[in-house]
Amino acid sequence: MSAGSQHPATIAVSAGRPHGIGEPLNHPITLASNFRGEEGVYSRTHGTPGWIGLEEAVGALEGGRAVSFSSGMAAAAAAVFALAPKVLVLPTYSYLGVRALVDDHVRQGHLQVRFVDIADTAAVVAAIAGADVVWVETPTNPTLDVADIPTICAAAAAAGAKVVVDSTFATPVCARPLADGATIVIHSGTKFIGGHSDLLIGLAVAADDATYERLRQTRLVNGSTPGALEAFLALRGVRTLPLRMERMQANAVEVVARLRTHSAVADVRYPGFGAMVAFVLAGGADAADAACRAVRLIVPATSLGGVESSMERRQKYAGDAHVPPGLIRMSVGIEHVDDIWADLAQALAAG
Repeated sequence: MSAGSQHPATIAVSAGRPHGIGEPLNHPITLASNFRGEEGVYSRTHGTPGWIGLEEAVGALEGGRAVSFSSGMAAAAAAVFALAPKVLVLPTYSYLGVRALVDDHVRQGHLQVRFVDIADTAAVVAAIAGADVVWVETPTNPTLDVADIPTICAAAAAAGAKVVVDSTFATPVCARPLADGATIVIHSGTKFIGGHSDLLIGLAVAADDATYERLRQTRLVNGSTPGALEAFLALRGVRTLPLRMERMQANAVEVVARLRTHSAVADVRYPGFGAMVAFVLAGGADAADAACRAVRLIVPATSLGGVESSMERRQKYAGDAHVPPGLIRMSVGIEHVDDIWADLAQALAAG
């Protein structure tokens, strides 16, 4: 049975493993920068078994060819470098690190940007004319807006534009944008793919061989390579990704249902899938800050996607100054949902 005909839960467990007789079941940590031989095999150029195993697994999950990088931002920067757009369509609400990267290119005169509400499909399609690349983040960080990927990809293809989809929040379990026509899918593997808040890694998955080679060349010349331990941990995280997402999503659905009836909550944003939830407290920034200080089980932290639930108020960052002051972004973990809610409820009371 080919990987393409298997379920994601099976692919996550089976893809990217050694196959030879006498080989270990899993790729060990390969602490090597140089290899014997006359072919000049060097890890920055040719990779290591750990990178290759991770790339095979994530590529199989996404239905493309993956390249690993030192962080999610390195993967995002590689996508920009590889496609070299002159005009970029970018979501107004999107990860602040990507917007900072794009702003830097704009200041250097390399790029023009058209900002759009990525959930307004008509506005996105209207902005595509004359653009080289459409950057889609779905669900968006931190507002959890959802894009119509098939329609956007079809419009981009008709206009001769490429599409990059940041699918970090959705993961390959909830979405496969390459099947909808995307050119590149990127992930901060630091988040759900790694899943244990113990590594930095990024991945970019290409739909075609030419784009894949451009991404590999970008990693080579920019030197944005992953570490040996990080690749090992990320691949181990992939093995349980579908299982973790199943529990996290079930917990998120229940937490959302309870938030929607809570008197302290003015708005709840949840796309109906995944483990990310955003909610706005009626008391604004002060109430949200108080709630984040009051949690005991839930971790007040800026990253996300780990087995532990975490949350923070996002408008306190300059790059997210345009989101509602009382918006809390929550990453729902795998703890028992009643314990998550008990801690969240007492924190909301404190706010």
